[in-house]
Amino acid sequence: MNLPFLSQDNLVVGVDIGSHAVKVCQLKRADNAYSIVTLGSVTLPEGAVDDGTLNDAEAVAKAISGLFANLKIKNKKVGFSISGYSVIVKKVNLAVMEEKKLEEHIMSEAEQYIPFDIEDVYLDYQDLKTNTDTIERTDVMLVAAKKEIVDDYLEMLKSINLIPVIVDVDGFALENTYEYSYPKVDNVALVDIGASKMNINILSGGISVVARDIVVGSRQLTEQLQSSFDLEFEEAEALKLGIIPAEDKQPQIEKIFSTTCTQWVLEIKKAIDLYHSNHPDAPLQKLVLSGGGSKVVGFADFLAKETSLEVEIFNPFAKMLSNDKKIDPEYLKNIGPEMAIATGIAIRPSVF
Repeated sequence: MNLPFLSQDNLVVGVDIGSHAVKVCQLKRADNAYSIVTLGSVTLPEGAVDDGTLNDAEAVAKAISGLFANLKIKNKKVGFSISGYSVIVKKVNLAVMEEKKLEEHIMSEAEQYIPFDIEDVYLDYQDLKTNTDTIERTDVMLVAAKKEIVDDYLEMLKSINLIPVIVDVDGFALENTYEYSYPKVDNVALVDIGASKMNINILSGGISVVARDIVVGSRQLTEQLQSSFDLEFEEAEALKLGIIPAEDKQPQIEKIFSTTCTQWVLEIKKAIDLYHSNHPDAPLQKLVLSGGGSKVVGFADFLAKETSLEVEIFNPFAKMLSNDKKIDPEYLKNIGPEMAIATGIAIRPSVF
């Protein structure tokens, strides 16, 4: 039986606009699974997007338009996600109340939780329903996004005749993909390291309990390798990922990696410590790593050693179907970790 809300027409195209590249993913339903229609990425000009802010809308629009044309995507309905300083994700503990009352309470009291003027933000929330028979309080996840930033993205996408119908948050898109790939969600830290930001989302029993964006990313390493060895950006990138051999540069590279990756690990450990202090009886079982930074040579092993957790490189396509003649399995495996957020958006059915 074909359920209308599972038809491929209802799925949006996932568009992940990072500071280094735009990633696009289109899926369709295939029986009880998803099938990959097409996917790809394109590098953005330096500075076009910075900390979630659209600095050069024209350049980003041109990149997305070209990518859609190259991938022959006809579906105009898209979802995108935001992150950075313009988005606040906060968990608040409130008395249990009816849905209408909860909405009224949040709209009237939101300013005490959010450091922005309430008139300047789009507000959304979700009752996590953590109340029990003995506890008459519940956790509510509150999300506020600056209208100015969101509107810039909406206008840019509309300028190339796309129809934005979903605005997500990076961490929740990541959670979406993970929950599809691993239906039995336990206590896990999802860490996505992009070019200029790291997103951490810790789930406990399928509920997001720690969510944060941190302004560090894998571009730091590339830039340090560039200046240390007087390389072009592409050469430094290849050296970082182990595509070209380090040879006599190895000792210096290790020193650069050690300093920067230690900073990443400290941020991750801070989030893990916060989680453990609030959930002492539910220890984390593993850490799942995605984003371009997950490919940095040796980082996953270093992280496992420093956190004493099992670290897994996330493959968002592990449970999805694909046509090997259309999409090279090796390419799919290689790009997988970078496509986690775009895939999380692409799973979402359009409500329009």
